[in-house]
Amino acid sequence: MKLILAFFLLYFVTGHSQTDDLSLNIESAGSLAEVPLECIGIEYPNKLNQVLTDSSHLQAPSKLHPIFYGCFDWHSAVHGHWLLASLMNKFQDTELEKRIIGLMDAQLSQSNVEAELAYFEPKLNKSFERTYGWAWYLKLHAELFLSSHNVQHQWTRNLQPLTDYVVLAYMEFLPKLVYPIRVGEHSNTAFGLSLALDYANIVGDTTFQNLIIQRAKDFYLADENCPLTWEPSGFDFISPCLQEAELMSKVLNQEAFNKWLSNFLPAIGKKNFELEPGKVLDRTDGKLVHLDGLNFSRAWCLYRIAKVSSKNKDRLVKVADEHIRASMQHVIGSDYMGSHWLATFLVYALEGRKSSYE
Repeated sequence: MKLILAFFLLYFVTGHSQTDDLSLNIESAGSLAEVPLECIGIEYPNKLNQVLTDSSHLQAPSKLHPIFYGCFDWHSAVHGHWLLASLMNKFQDTELEKRIIGLMDAQLSQSNVEAELAYFEPKLNKSFERTYGWAWYLKLHAELFLSSHNVQHQWTRNLQPLTDYVVLAYMEFLPKLVYPIRVGEHSNTAFGLSLALDYANIVGDTTFQNLIIQRAKDFYLADENCPLTWEPSGFDFISPCLQEAELMSKVLNQEAFNKWLSNFLPAIGKKNFELEPGKVLDRTDGKLVHLDGLNFSRAWCLYRIAKVSSKNKDRLVKVADEHIRASMQHVIGSDYMGSHWLATFLVYALEGRKSSYE
């Protein structure tokens, strides 16, 4: 309750402008960082999503995944690490940075990475976390790659064997995927491609980059009139329509993207564009609370679209802001079914907002 109160005080009663209440500072960053700093070490409850090849795989989560065993499931542990890496890069020369450096050093050892990689070796585990967890893992690698501490601490050097596996798995899978997966949950193809493309751009992997761009065009370039009014479905945490548009904003140049967007989401260019935030009636339900995440992911998509298209920007940012405010008070101190992952989505959305003004 103290963290919730601190969050409310920080954002709503400090007299800050509305722009300020959606900006990260060291105090709000520290509060949000506490979520993964705590849950990264919480082993249970745990959703393994595991295929058992034989009885030797009946082990505790921390034995199977010595890095990414906390925060309820593998992908949430991964993107919890990304959140910390992101804040470490943003708030340098702070106590928060020191804490995160210490955690990364303890977590990202060569032996721990080897054990994580070994989990993927059995045939039935090769597609584990495809592509949602893969995408967040590459996002983590990219964030650490950008760190001024990376070379000294050898984080991405230690991670490289697992990163090489994930990239190769993508390279083998994407040419075989005939149809994109257009859902609002983990397997959404556009989300998996978007974060993977960020990784490829940052580390300079042009072969991977070119494959992602080509597959995105194969899947989405001819799309028209996405039924945004059909969204959301009851368990969505990703908008199929907006996430596709966010990806294509990274794939196409501005002129081509504006033309594509006007055919794909014509309503988004209207000055009276509206989109009602998702509603959550029970935040103890791990599926229903997805809609809080949807509000954040819609926001980061809208910020990106507004930045790249430059059309109707103020309106799109306003709608995105409404989505963040609809759920931001339910991140810190909320039921574990939401709190173990929502801080990442909030930080990613706030990053998108800041980028839209740069």
